[in-house]
Amino acid sequence: MSDTATCAHCGVSQSSSATFQRYRVCEACGHHAPLGARERLAQLLDPGTFDELGEQFVSADPLDFVDKLTYRERLAQAQQRTGLTEAVITGVGRINGDPAVLAVMDFEFMGGSMGSVVGEKIALAMETAVARKLPFIAVTSSGGARMQEGMLSLVQMAKTAAAAMRVHRARIPFISVLTDPTTGGVFASFASQGDIVLAEPGALIGFAGPRVIEQTTGHPPPEGSHTAEFLLEHGLIDAIVPRPRLRGVLAQLLALFNPPARLELPADEIYRPPARKPTSAWQSVELARHPQRPTALDYLRRLMPQWLELHGDRMLGDDPALVGGVGDLGGMTVVVIAQERSRDGGRVRPEGFRKAARLMRLAAQWKLPLVTLIDTPGAAVDFEAEAHGLAQSISNCLANLSVLPVPVVAAVIGEGGSGGALALGVADRVLMQENAIYSVIAPEGAAAIIYRTAERARDIANRLRLTAYDCKLLGVVDTIVAEPEGGAHNDPEYAALLLRSALLQALSELRRSSGHSLVEARYRKFRRMGEVDTAAKEGTAREVDALQRRVTRALGALFERWTRGRDGQAAEVEDARSTSSGALDG
Repeated sequence: MSDTATCAHCGVSQSSSATFQRYRVCEACGHHAPLGARERLAQLLDPGTFDELGEQFVSADPLDFVDKLTYRERLAQAQQRTGLTEAVITGVGRINGDPAVLAVMDFEFMGGSMGSVVGEKIALAMETAVARKLPFIAVTSSGGARMQEGMLSLVQMAKTAAAAMRVHRARIPFISVLTDPTTGGVFASFASQGDIVLAEPGALIGFAGPRVIEQTTGHPPPEGSHTAEFLLEHGLIDAIVPRPRLRGVLAQLLALFNPPARLELPADEIYRPPARKPTSAWQSVELARHPQRPTALDYLRRLMPQWLELHGDRMLGDDPALVGGVGDLGGMTVVVIAQERSRDGGRVRPEGFRKAARLMRLAAQWKLPLVTLIDTPGAAVDFEAEAHGLAQSISNCLANLSVLPVPVVAAVIGEGGSGGALALGVADRVLMQENAIYSVIAPEGAAAIIYRTAERARDIANRLRLTAYDCKLLGVVDTIVAEPEGGAHNDPEYAALLLRSALLQALSELRRSSGHSLVEARYRKFRRMGEVDTAAKEGTAREVDALQRRVTRALGALFERWTRGRDGQAAEVEDARSTSSGALDG
């Protein structure tokens, strides 16, 4: 690490900056200066908790390689300059009390290149994480494979990628932190295998660096194409985390991976108002679409004291209308996937559904319950969405949910429209807020098809049976979640409390079931929907409902007649008493 107190990027003196002295981050421009592996470990770990692994491993010279110097001479120079035996330090340490296995690379040691010993130490560190059932954290800084070891260096890509798959198969969380620079064989092997991939601001990241691309193709890449910001925009990493915040973010993740055993069940003293049947379907439509109705992010901020949003589909982009991440719900760590109505109207694009499918797989891998919040008028429907695989991405979500071996609870919190909503709705328990709607098509769309005008949406809303009451009667949802009087927008805090209570109740009922039992029960549940006798059952249910209404009206009329009769008799008695009293007085 350089001792200079001047920012190499903007030239501003940092001699009086505590942030620069501690983190090597310029307070003027935010540039992150290079940081050695031992300095980084000191920043991240609790003092005195690091137990190094493999420090005795030293590279040999399998090719007898010579350029201007022999390979052995270059190794000796790097060891003398850095005080390290190799370009990576591995070991076990604690971050805010929670243990993890770490592998931290150092660019000052031969450009952080990965030779046989680097690959061996990283593979052994991953195997240690599996054996001890501890999360694995890799902090990378590398120029790629080490040329002086030829193909023995290149095959370390295969070795470390294979070791990463063993971490995944063991359901051990793997966090990858990409720093400046992370390129070549390291980026194209284990560094990209993280379940969660973080990066420092402005870090140079890519397989082939800009200079290599220009020399190979004759054309320079676009400005900023090899940066952490570019990767975030294109859905290839989860988040950009400034260095001063990195320890806190890692500590939060480790705490979520190691939650307390006790689930905080909803308090019995919470008043839960009875859900009310809407006066009309259109009333529910208007309340579900109310501009002040709480959105998914409004609820998440109230439901989860610890919440970390993850980004990207790992292929093309990051859809802001689909929010996902990991957080704490009542003492239980859950993966959350939600549609955010305030972003692009909640119309999710293929990138969003692919991000959802990725988070579903993470929930299964980490054995964490999945909670989904549904609030969309439908998926994005345009040429670009079709070209990017809209139907396939929705199909993958439906299929993934059907076999997810963890509890899945879905909640319709606003408008649940068409396949874009159902993509998050294949769940063990489907909750629906009292004034939400859930429909095969929006009323406007149905009216446009049947009446050839969207202006008759109000007329057709009742026929779509889209209210929470209707969906419960049809067996499409399991539980209606009451809202504050007049709608959730009138008291978002209370609405969130009621939703939290319902979610925790559902999770507490499901968490004791095995993964196999959950998958089989979920399949049977959706298998029964739409069976041949469903129409007859639904018709009978409607007849029973109508009969109940008639009986209620009849009983009301009888009660009214009885009341009038009772009042009349009381009046006659009072008149008789008055007459008797008058006669006595006379």
